[in-house]
Amino acid sequence: MAGTTNETARDGLPKGFRSAELGWPELRRVPRPPYRVPLLGDVVGAGRRTPIQDSLRYARRLGPIFRRRAFGKEFVFVWGAGLVADLADEARFAKHVGLGVANLRPVVRDGLFTAYNHEPNWQLAHDVLAPGFSREAMAGYHVMMLDVAGRLTDHWDRARAAGRAVDVPGDMTKLTLETIARTGFGHDFGSFERPRLHSFVTAMVGTLTYAQRLNTVPAPLAPWLLRGASRRNTADIAYLDRTVDDLVRARRGAGGKGGEGDLLDRMLDTAHPETGERLSPENIRRQVITFLVAGHETTSGALSFALHYLSRHPDVAARARAEVDRVWGDTEAPGYEQVAKLRYVRRVLDESLRLWPTAPAFAREAREDTVLGGTYPMRRGAWALVLTGMLHRDPEVWGPDAERFDPDRFGAKAVRARAPHTFKPFGTGARACIGRQFALHEATLVLGLLLRRYELLPEPDYRLRVTERLTLMPEGLRLRLGRRATAGRSGAAPDRSAPDDTAPDDAASSSAPGRPSTAGDAGSGPRCPVHRVAD
Repeated sequence: MAGTTNETARDGLPKGFRSAELGWPELRRVPRPPYRVPLLGDVVGAGRRTPIQDSLRYARRLGPIFRRRAFGKEFVFVWGAGLVADLADEARFAKHVGLGVANLRPVVRDGLFTAYNHEPNWQLAHDVLAPGFSREAMAGYHVMMLDVAGRLTDHWDRARAAGRAVDVPGDMTKLTLETIARTGFGHDFGSFERPRLHSFVTAMVGTLTYAQRLNTVPAPLAPWLLRGASRRNTADIAYLDRTVDDLVRARRGAGGKGGEGDLLDRMLDTAHPETGERLSPENIRRQVITFLVAGHETTSGALSFALHYLSRHPDVAARARAEVDRVWGDTEAPGYEQVAKLRYVRRVLDESLRLWPTAPAFAREAREDTVLGGTYPMRRGAWALVLTGMLHRDPEVWGPDAERFDPDRFGAKAVRARAPHTFKPFGTGARACIGRQFALHEATLVLGLLLRRYELLPEPDYRLRVTERLTLMPEGLRLRLGRRATAGRSGAAPDRSAPDDTAPDDAASSSAPGRPSTAGDAGSGPRCPVHRVAD
């Protein structure tokens, strides 16, 4: 695998990719596919562009823990709920930066998502930026989210009037890029005024795609096989850097005015509350790129999958729309507090994230020698990749119909009945996504606005295809838009929510103002050192 290195970090562990045989002394006990090709490994039936979906197919055949070999390197995958709960124990396991994540380090180095655990800047940035996701901060972002959503609906109104289908992934990417750019950094990319995606998005997609391609090429051959792609990746990184440098320079030139306390203001002006340390200019650049990329790429995918399922399940869409009409009424611009009251809409989003978590995996490594699940010994530094999409399909947790789309899986009683650590769309532990509340509020708001305004009509011949570029996204998804027969409370169908909807959802209520998402795992595991709530 490209990106392998023999460097040693300050914690004594080798940096970069570590093959499983280095850390799993009884690796032979972990199941593997039956057919191995010399040198290439377990590639029978696998595709170069669909490694996650291939792994899901292997997982169904091989069970809750399995391994695959590619180009002489061994990988261990885990998805069984009990084993994942073990890996979520922060006392024994930590985030592992490997595979495609490590391949992104040339782009953002020690940014929040890509920093190694021993690097201090991720904790510094986390502590400085965490207040940027407080209730007060989120309420301020809400107004800008509404404004950007208005640009989307104007765009969709024009498409509906012209009888055109809309490009859902493309438009959701424009929406979420503008939202994080406006709310976090006071910048407008003008995405809806452009005939094509902004060059920043093109460069971002290029770096993500290149990082994934590195996982499919033997390391010694990468300089030759990916020579052209490597040149394009270098140019893409340079463009991302220039864009962010210009953005930061403009803010500094304005004397720090104009951000009104947004994320960029915090990066430039805020010292750590305990140490007084500040982010360096280089780290500010890395964090801005991290937020611009991660802050829109996964949310656009989540919205796209949710809209696909809503279009294919008109009964679910009708129930969600009735809730929007009941909760929002005729209010033209719903308030911040009203978004968290869309319990059923949030369940639609959670169920979409269950079936297609747009960040499809996360890796965990052993802090010390340990035994996973009481069965599989692991040495310090040994790691496993959690397949989130299979964890979310574990029949022992989700039932024999786990492949079926059913938002009622996230009703209050159902959530309380499930074991902890079974729903992990934002990762786990202290290194879980810092912006998860931002993403959930934005996505719930946008779904509510679109449901209230349109009938979502699928293209008759479309079948869901998923494209992989480290994140997941529906490929080629287009919807036709119908005008609502009724709007607001007038003529709205009655809300058919289950009786237990009056109780707070563990999943849904976590989107309430200022409360970090527990994603169904409330009350278990260690606490985030900043948010002081259970992961």
